[in-house]
Amino acid sequence: MDGRRPVRAALDEGRGRLERAGLPDPLREAEILLAAVLGVARASLHVDPPAPAPADLARYAALLARRERREPAAYLLGRCEFLSREFLVTPAVLVPRPETEHLVEAALAEIPRDGAALAVDVGTGSGCIAVSVAAERPGARVAALDRSAAALAVAGENARRHGVADRVLPFRGDLLEAVRGPVDLVLSNPPYVGTGETVDPEVLHEPRDAVFAGPDGLEAYRALAPAAARVLRPGGLLLVETPGARIEEIAAILRAAGLAPRPPLPDLAGRPRVLGGTRPAA
Repeated sequence: MDGRRPVRAALDEGRGRLERAGLPDPLREAEILLAAVLGVARASLHVDPPAPAPADLARYAALLARRERREPAAYLLGRCEFLSREFLVTPAVLVPRPETEHLVEAALAEIPRDGAALAVDVGTGSGCIAVSVAAERPGARVAALDRSAAALAVAGENARRHGVADRVLPFRGDLLEAVRGPVDLVLSNPPYVGTGETVDPEVLHEPRDAVFAGPDGLEAYRALAPAAARVLRPGGLLLVETPGARIEEIAAILRAAGLAPRPPLPDLAGRPRVLGGTRPAA
């Protein structure tokens, strides 16, 4: 049976619903959801799609309803792409974002391709940072820390999926309490939104302690910087993702902890995104 007419009708309905919900690219969003339900590529929806069964249309309608409420698409699909790898994602973890890819790239620049390194990913969530570093640097071992057992389960599964479970070691704990050191790198995408700030509605579906960090949004940096200074080897490096507008304040926090800030690295929009702080060699 030709599925083009019912697929077109389903997409028209989805586009209208998501447009009224205020999503910026409603047709693309509808295509992603319907393609996932039918188990086909998005392009196939416009070429030779299978005819949706009633159960398919019911599942699609349920996903549309959740997306209308601005639940992140990654949670609906159970997956998200990060640095060309697909990661399992659940509501227990922050959705990986392109901005965080710059943090991984900065870490990879510190580790020779054939070299060894011991790194710690603080607040690992899905494990996208830890797994990506281990996958790109066979000599790297990464301790993946998180307070959430549910998040660590997701990170462990992603490590297994990408063949690095022997070098990505999940640990449950707060900050760096479980780490004795010395380590070469401490990596983190900490929460950096103030509790009174207005955020995108989708962010409100994500784990609150992975998003908000006290009234001014800087509490995680204040806790992380001295902890990192304790466990880093002399010459070791702390790398953190930042909100660009607060870069000078975060640099001051690193200095107060005894770390020497590096020039920030920009994201694709030119905003300062990744800040490094080195533990002095002496």
